[in-house]
Amino acid sequence: MPKISNKGLQMPESPIRKLVPFAEVAKQKGHHVYHLNIGQPDIKTPAGALQAVKDANFEVLEYSHSAGIESYRKKLSKHYKDQNLNVDVADIIVTTGGSEALLFALGSTMDHGDEIIIPEPFYANYNGFSTSNGVNIVPVMSSINDGFALPAIAEFEKLITPKTKAILICNPGNPTGYLYSEQEMKQLTELVIKHDLFLIADEVYREFAYDGYKHISVMSIPELANHAIMIDSVSKRYSMCGARIGCIVSKNKDLMAAAMKFAQARLSPPTFEQIAAEAALDTPKSYFDEVITEYKERRDVFITALQQIEGVQVTMPHGSFYCVAKFPIKNADNFAKWLLEEYDLNGETVMIAPAAGFYSTPGVGLDEARMAYVLKKEDLIRSAEILKEALKAYQAIEK
Repeated sequence: MPKISNKGLQMPESPIRKLVPFAEVAKQKGHHVYHLNIGQPDIKTPAGALQAVKDANFEVLEYSHSAGIESYRKKLSKHYKDQNLNVDVADIIVTTGGSEALLFALGSTMDHGDEIIIPEPFYANYNGFSTSNGVNIVPVMSSINDGFALPAIAEFEKLITPKTKAILICNPGNPTGYLYSEQEMKQLTELVIKHDLFLIADEVYREFAYDGYKHISVMSIPELANHAIMIDSVSKRYSMCGARIGCIVSKNKDLMAAAMKFAQARLSPPTFEQIAAEAALDTPKSYFDEVITEYKERRDVFITALQQIEGVQVTMPHGSFYCVAKFPIKNADNFAKWLLEEYDLNGETVMIAPAAGFYSTPGVGLDEARMAYVLKKEDLIRSAEILKEALKAYQAIEK
């Protein structure tokens, strides 16, 4: 029988989605499952975006430009400039989700065997994107003890080799919710300039910043003009995860010329989704004010409830809608499966994402889980209650 590739064998499973079969079995038993495992907002998609698709009238559904529909790119450029980000139309290539933008970024900046430094824990699919590009992730460890702040620059310096081509950050962070400070962004700026590296910033959660904290975009730092690559997406901003529209943004003309070759090779991003994304740019500020207020309230309720569970360690995130919690158990992967296979509290259970899959260092994060506070507040309170009782029961079994 023909064999699959080593690359195919090495592609990691998603820690977010690999437990879906267990959740399906739990539901077949009649259990209600609270999904804390995935960042699928329940916030309504802006009505204007959905209406624009309904109103679209085509006799032929043609390819768009490989860089994306021009009217969308122009409007997107204006959107960024309204946020004081100096982004021109030529600096934007529309992609099939932020995922494709990351693939374009890695493919345009790295050859097989090159290295990228990423603070861990990090978005689990960075592992898959790197594997598919033949790129080696070099992790630099952040700690739950300081809320997953940027590791010391000296730790980055130790890891830089002739094969290092870029540093990748997610800001605000998935899975940690950490929001990098102005000082931390300044330190990263000085580092990538010193070593002539790219700084790739996944900024898909840019709007979700709380408690007066301010998001600092790589596109707002003039010194990074030839070093910065911004990854963006409509998925979480407008609760349009299924639209699969993102973009890669950079002032580096050579980088964008290379990325365009990848864009041409996949022909074009999807048309109807671009129409929806363009219309979404007209979403009023009041929508975001309400959404951010809602997420902050959800965060406060959920994190406070988790902090009250004996043995659980979790810090208050200042961005996105995720947290990583350390549980008083040995293996969160086994715990997550047990929650779905064997446990229920009055017919209800929860689904979490074991955090080990958000690290590339083996054996790290085994007692941690990532959770998304994207459910309504009542469901989050109930989820924390279930976790509290489940941990008591599981600790007795694990001993």
